Amino acid sequence: MSIWEERDKAIKEGYEKLNNEVLPNIETADPEAKIGSKSAKKFWYGFKKHVAVDMQSGMINRVAVTPANVTDADGAKHVIPRSGAACADKGYVAAILEMLRRGVHPMVIKRNNMKDKNADLDKWLTKLRAPYEGTFSKQNKRARYKGVVKNQGAEFMYAIAYNFRRLLVLNPV
Repeated sequence: MSIWEERDKAIKEGYEKLNNEVLPNIETADPEAKIGSKSAKKFWYGFKKHVAVDMQSGMINRVAVTPANVTDADGAKHVIPRSGAACADKGYVAAILEMLRRGVHPMVIKRNNMKDKNADLDKWLTKLRAPYEGTFSKQNKRARYKGVVKNQGAEFMYAIAYNFRRLLVLNPV
């Protein structure tokens, strides 16, 4: 059953909209998939991928897949490095305390409404992160499998393939 059929079924059964509280009451195609959102109007059904990229080589170090309703900060716990610095976007602002707790230097772009926002530092961090954003842009945005474990395995295999391709660029034969 597609997400749109599930939404129509939810509306028919008297729910005003399909959300994560309603999903258990409806026969969903994937019981582990959830509804996530970036804003009030942009949402998706499925999973969220968290990726850690080494800034020296551009290779993928860690990958984690979570249901879409898990925040970026909660997902960051799976991919934060053990030492050094972590350069991240605005979605990971809430993970700064976790980074400090682990002894990692947080290089996170601050949100516009934060009191300690430094626009010059954020511009510099954005330029620093720019070459590695290509890693994320080339990846598939859709989950191919049902369940977190299968999607985690698929993303792990993708990371291995990506790293082999990246290795050929770093060390040409």
